[in-house]
Amino acid sequence: MKALERRGFFVLHIVVAVTGFAYLYMKYFVTSDDPFAVVNHPLEAFALSAHIVAAPVFVLFFGMILRTHTLPKLRGASWTNRRTGWVSLASFAAMSVSGYLLQTTVTPWLVRTWFWTHIVAALIFVTGYGIHFGIGWRIGRRARRRERARR
Repeated sequence: MKALERRGFFVLHIVVAVTGFAYLYMKYFVTSDDPFAVVNHPLEAFALSAHIVAAPVFVLFFGMILRTHTLPKLRGASWTNRRTGWVSLASFAAMSVSGYLLQTTVTPWLVRTWFWTHIVAALIFVTGYGIHFGIGWRIGRRARRRERARR
């Protein structure tokens, strides 16, 4: 996996997660003083727009990571860090599909279904990928130490 792919995916992961959770918070947990307000917070529309604009780029980077990192790891013999990788892969799929369907569905019970699927999958993905990234970083650090010791 190239450094640009890894760093881009990590940065987009943070951007999409922060804007998504910020929008969720502003939309459902902030109340406006104005009873006629359309939005609960002045930055609510910005958070939603930023989330919707960054998410497709995030999916693009996920596709690059899938090709250069995920598929080779799944074909390999090593089981190192595989559980969190599978959790990240499955929850990313659920999060992406539900996010798309959330924007295209108008039936109220389906909107609620996709909303909750998106929220739960996003929480699982953010947690799973965070653990996966941390374990991978530790494994890489150990490998770099061993390499330096050999020199």
